[in-house]
Amino acid sequence: MMELVCPAGTPAALRAAVEAGAHAVYCGFADETNARNFPGLNFSRAELAAGVAFAHARHAKVLVAINTFPRAGEQTLWHRAVADATAAGADAVILADPGLLAHAVEHHPGLRLHLSVQAAAANPDAINLYAEAFGVRRVVLPRVLTVAEIAAITREVTVETEVFVFGGLCVMAEGRCSLSSWATGLSPNMNGVCSPASHVAYADVAGRNEARLGGYLIHRTAKEAPVPYPTLCKGCFSAPDGRGGGQTGHIFEDPASLDATRLIPALARAGVRALKIEGRQRSRAYVAQVVRTFRAAVDAAASGAPMPDSLLASLTEGQAATTGAYAKTWR
Repeated sequence: MMELVCPAGTPAALRAAVEAGAHAVYCGFADETNARNFPGLNFSRAELAAGVAFAHARHAKVLVAINTFPRAGEQTLWHRAVADATAAGADAVILADPGLLAHAVEHHPGLRLHLSVQAAAANPDAINLYAEAFGVRRVVLPRVLTVAEIAAITREVTVETEVFVFGGLCVMAEGRCSLSSWATGLSPNMNGVCSPASHVAYADVAGRNEARLGGYLIHRTAKEAPVPYPTLCKGCFSAPDGRGGGQTGHIFEDPASLDATRLIPALARAGVRALKIEGRQRSRAYVAQVVRTFRAAVDAAASGAPMPDSLLASLTEGQAATTGAYAKTWR
């Protein structure tokens, strides 16, 4: 059976995920060592230790994301995070930075290492290099690959593969996007936060709602319409074509969530070892519903039963879902 890896942005979400059937949960410390460094999220050291004990008592694993890139000369915060995750009994740490991987190998030789999607390792040569150099046991693949490409990679690598099956999508390969840092000076890759709330502003202008990020207008919506969170890649913009025309809309990426429920059997045949749900910034009720739904789908796939209908449309971004790159036809 494929392992179901589920998000836990808070201790309450961790408990909800485990009780809903997660095989493993992933979480991070309340600082910039992880790529979901938002106010009100993440774990203290004591909370992580308690979360690990709760999960292990129910036969679930805890993976700790320490997947941002340390700044030169300030590695101590990241080194401490690896040590504290080890001390708390984490089943694995999810890392992206080669220097941090080397540190973990030297100072915590028994610690299981997973390669974060932030490393953007998307070909066998890169993945096998991480395995040979650092003993990485699993790679989280970027959300830019088709099922056929994943199958080809899995055949040629010496590690387990993990892929996303539900939640938010990025317009670029993770670890390679600079849109947030361009607008706000803060980056998900270095500071652990994309489109930080501290740089978001909403205003009523001439009877319409405006949403800005770092002073840049991202959305302008009618008074009664929902106001989306101002993320640059999913903003509405006008793009002239140079001939007096053009278009206005979601130029980079439509506001839709990934839902690969129907592709689970194909991903199993492709050799995927683990399925990952995005959403550490989501509520425990959201986590419980999504995990319960996907656990039923994973169990069905393992038994050869038909995939159950997805009941998650109301939880998707913009109430729209996509299979993303898994079945893309535009390449």
